[in-house]
Amino acid sequence: MKVIKLREGKERSLLRRHPWVFEGSIAKGKADFGETVRVESAGGDFLCWAAYSPSSSIKLRAWSFDEAERIDAAFFERRIAAALAYRARLAIDSNGQRLIHGEADGLPGLIVDRYADTLVAQFLAAGTEAWKGAIADALLAATGLTRLFERSDSGVRQLEGLTPVKGWVRGEGATEVELHESSWKLKLDVAEGHKTGYYLDQRDNRREFARWVRQLGAQRVLNCYSYTGGFSVAALAGGATDVTSVDSSGPALARATEHVTLNGFNPAHHQALDADVNATLRGFIKEGRQFDAIVLDPPKFAPSAAHAERASRAYKDINRLGLRLLAPGGLLCTYSCSGGVGPELFHKIIAGAGMDAGIDAYIVDRVGAAPDHPQTLVFPEGEYLKGLLVMRR
Repeated sequence: MKVIKLREGKERSLLRRHPWVFEGSIAKGKADFGETVRVESAGGDFLCWAAYSPSSSIKLRAWSFDEAERIDAAFFERRIAAALAYRARLAIDSNGQRLIHGEADGLPGLIVDRYADTLVAQFLAAGTEAWKGAIADALLAATGLTRLFERSDSGVRQLEGLTPVKGWVRGEGATEVELHESSWKLKLDVAEGHKTGYYLDQRDNRREFARWVRQLGAQRVLNCYSYTGGFSVAALAGGATDVTSVDSSGPALARATEHVTLNGFNPAHHQALDADVNATLRGFIKEGRQFDAIVLDPPKFAPSAAHAERASRAYKDINRLGLRLLAPGGLLCTYSCSGGVGPELFHKIIAGAGMDAGIDAYIVDRVGAAPDHPQTLVFPEGEYLKGLLVMRR
């Protein structure tokens, strides 16, 4: 087993069981791509077993802090079994859920979602890539399924020196599946959709949005960056009769329109706009339009903290426009999936947007990802999705 020695004082994060070690913390030692190494302090004390990544600035991702543990096929079987046991306790009302959430489940660089009878995985780091076969076998054995599709086409793989991969790892067949969420049906293609096919992290927030629409009696609803219309379906389920979905993807909007009819809603109550969100919001302001509820769920503006300042301006701009379009007593549900923008900064951004718009609002809720996308105490970077629900005064 190869040994990686850290610089003096650089062991503190591992002693707190944070799973990352950056290049600058290493004093000496190298290994092959994805190889398991023994990580020691400058004084020679054992710290963890980790996967080595030659290309990434995150040189080490910890597998285990137990010196007696061995990183083999049985290790992955144990970690996957533990992750599935946690999900079973959540009693999720959907046939779609996140089964493995990377570092939070002790498997850094691995994302696995289940959609009905299909598993979809992202192998995003050197360690998970090296153990792909064993991980695939363990996943199928633990779930009793036979189909595993790989969506390792994220740009994150490039940081690991890996090329994008998309295709069947185990099994074959159609890639379109039907997702059941709350009382709704949603279709997706695991080979073509965003991320692993859909945004399962917003499941609970969509359900709560339907409840708010019903509670407020909101009729005019605007869903921006709507993708395939999950929040739009939720609005219609809550009783809205004038729902507008705005997105720059024609295929996604076609799927949103399909979802309206699939769930038995009146197509006349939904309009799909293939357009730029900022331009659309400005146009609606000029037209004097107002909405009873607005959803702003943009893509990731800040992939890291280094991009936070530029992202803050983008978030502030769309929220300023959204608040101006919100009717008195109306509800704005605004989200950020940027890991580089923390909850406190996001609150400040929305507050600044309100000041610029000349609008005050009550904060009625603070939300995050569904609990099958867990954040742990030792890995705060896992908190990427945050949302504020604000009601105009």
